[in-house]
Amino acid sequence: MEQTAPPFFNRGPSLLTRLAFYAVLSLVLLYTDARFHYLESLRKVVAVVVYPLQQVVAMPGSAWDSVLVHFSTLGTLKQENEELRRTNRLDAGLLQTQQSLLEENDHLRRLLDVRSQYQQRSVAAEILYTGRDPFSRKVMLDVGNIRGIEEGAAVVDERGLVGQITRLYAWVAEVSLITDRDQAVPVQVVRNGLRAVTFGQGSDGTVELRFMPANADIQNGDVLVTSGIDGTYPSGLPVGVVTAIERNPAFPFARIVCAPSAGVHSHRHVLILSRPEAAPEYPIPAEDPAKKITRKPRRTVTTP
Repeated sequence: MEQTAPPFFNRGPSLLTRLAFYAVLSLVLLYTDARFHYLESLRKVVAVVVYPLQQVVAMPGSAWDSVLVHFSTLGTLKQENEELRRTNRLDAGLLQTQQSLLEENDHLRRLLDVRSQYQQRSVAAEILYTGRDPFSRKVMLDVGNIRGIEEGAAVVDERGLVGQITRLYAWVAEVSLITDRDQAVPVQVVRNGLRAVTFGQGSDGTVELRFMPANADIQNGDVLVTSGIDGTYPSGLPVGVVTAIERNPAFPFARIVCAPSAGVHSHRHVLILSRPEAAPEYPIPAEDPAKKITRKPRRTVTTP
């Protein structure tokens, strides 16, 4: 009778038996925990104990996710900043355009209010460009003689006299501003009615009262308006305000500088006023026949 040697390792129950046992045990534990909640306390204790280990295990993944989120957020922020800069530039341009349109509309409304103040026919015009001569103060308007514009007509804005039409073409007109050196405007002082003539200074954008005696009744702040005595400008148009007076005893005339009332170097729209009614011609006295001097013919002397 043969005897087999005992196994070197004690293997225990078979694998199938173990599987069945643990399966039944798992089902019993699941039913017991679901029915009576016996393992709730144990689960909480195990969760507290295992939590640090879970954090250590999850740390590499969390760090990698943080790096990805950082670079992704950085790229998104760069794109958003660039988009915001572009939008800001566009909005700034639109805002400036809108502000310019609002100011232009306000200026046009004031011009319409000014039009109702004058009895003369008026034509609205827009300044196209300035003159080519750098030593003159002239601008070109977008209206010409086809609109019935006349040479010598006054050009005004809502604040006063801007200049005078000095040259006409078919579709454009040249305006000499009151600050031009060759432009003279008859004025009078509102305070005392004193008459004078302003001349443009040219470079500094001011006008000057010339040939006024040193003792003339002129003060700083005096308002000058057109006198209307020349038949070119309507009377009462604001021209300027006296800003500086120099009286030197060594000279017979005072130097009086005035700032223009109108926006001579601003705005783009103006009004052209029609010429006032022609004044009667300057009377020329008839020649008295009795005062005529008859000249005797010269006698020619012939020498032999």
